[in-house]
Amino acid sequence: MDVLGDLAQGFAQAATPWNLLIALAGCIVGTAVGVLPGLGPTATISLLLPISVYLDKTSAIILLSGIYYGAMYGGSITSILVKIPGEAASVITCIDGYQMARRGRAGAALAIAAFGSFFAGIVATVGIALVGPGVAEFALAFGPIEKTSLLILGFTLVLGVGEGSRIKSVAMIGLGLFLATVGVDLVSGDERFVFDIAPLRDGFNIAILAMGLFGISEVLLMAEDRDESTKAVPTPKRLRELLPNRTELGESAAPVVRGSLLGFFLGLLPGGGGMIASFASYMLERRISKAPEAFGKGAVAGVAGPEAANNAGAQASFVPLLCLGIPANATIGVIMGALLMAGVTPGPRLIVDHPEMFWGVIASMFVGNAILVVLNVPLVGLFVSLLRVPRAVMSILILFFCVIGAYSLNNNMFDVAAMLAFGVIGYGLRKTGFDVAPLLLAFVLGRLFEESLMQGLIIGNGQVSAFLLSPLSAVFVVAALLILLLPAVMRLRPTPISPPKSTE
Repeated sequence: MDVLGDLAQGFAQAATPWNLLIALAGCIVGTAVGVLPGLGPTATISLLLPISVYLDKTSAIILLSGIYYGAMYGGSITSILVKIPGEAASVITCIDGYQMARRGRAGAALAIAAFGSFFAGIVATVGIALVGPGVAEFALAFGPIEKTSLLILGFTLVLGVGEGSRIKSVAMIGLGLFLATVGVDLVSGDERFVFDIAPLRDGFNIAILAMGLFGISEVLLMAEDRDESTKAVPTPKRLRELLPNRTELGESAAPVVRGSLLGFFLGLLPGGGGMIASFASYMLERRISKAPEAFGKGAVAGVAGPEAANNAGAQASFVPLLCLGIPANATIGVIMGALLMAGVTPGPRLIVDHPEMFWGVIASMFVGNAILVVLNVPLVGLFVSLLRVPRAVMSILILFFCVIGAYSLNNNMFDVAAMLAFGVIGYGLRKTGFDVAPLLLAFVLGRLFEESLMQGLIIGNGQVSAFLLSPLSAVFVVAALLILLLPAVMRLRPTPISPPKSTE
């Protein structure tokens, strides 16, 4: 297959004035979706499905995919500026991005996120074009058993995300898993912890938890610390101060490359995408860092790696869809619905039957990533200027957008009340030294874990040994055990005795 010739054909499709306008619209809407908490790309793409019917199949997928990976970048803006993750994939960015903003480096953090996302998007798009169809076959080996073991490995990685003791992180993971069980059992259909409250039958929404644990609790902390709330956040005065300095660029280069590669391969897996890739990248950077104590206090690598990983993961998740007909996550599932509505069946025959659409979408990803950089980097100064707003006013704005975002999910006040309740819980946890990030990550992974665990047990006839009989599953289980046992082994190592100093 002549990849360069096919890409040239794709650019001929993507570079038409109409498709350029469609890509621009998708990136703008996606960025706005990422910035506004509670909306989310899945809901937005679902709402725009009727509009996609009036577009040709190539333009429709260009629009919807632009919204998806545009939202991955947009979510980092509020994560960095006001510590509210616009997307689940941006939860990790809150940890160090917000601390950089508090130190007056919000512009650098936003620019690093933009450039990292751009580089990752290009890497992922090249990967899709070159090795996507071949690598996607590897994803076929991932059944429920392998996915369960991968998620077990994910839980062990979450242990290292939170600040403070490991016991506190375990407690937060346990609370997150408990909250994930609220709702209707996936297998039996029994209600769990619903208490005859109708909205709880569907469980808690990730946006409700994120806005409550991060946004509302931050407002409460602002209200409590009156002296701090009157202090102005240091903001850049010159254009040069808005961009990363040479040291920050050097610290971000390697994490961006590692995050891009890690995000691409994790995005290929069923259930993958930006969220798992982002916190896996964060843990990788923290493990290999020469200064792991800097993470959580504004480490550049803690922003660069996860932002690159979530963007690469988001775009790589198109490979299982286009090449195998397997939606990697809920958002990709909605895009698959748009393809079917257009009369296109995704799968191995897609490249043969609709080459102009396949390569047109791939080429549009190059165009879309360039649009995102051109669109957002010049606006860094505007975004940073939001930090000049007095914190008393900012807290009111945060509360307003959180309430609007919570109500817009299902148009009921129960979601607003639940968000406020989680805000109070988050405030109490943060005041007592607990980090809420592991809680939120465990909640997201918990739902995926329960579904794949139930399916895996059914396949294995209820035998837990089935998770060790699969070679790929066994590798993940062993890796998880090594991660858990390594700190204990390191503590048991005898401390070398230094020779006595000479008194001469």
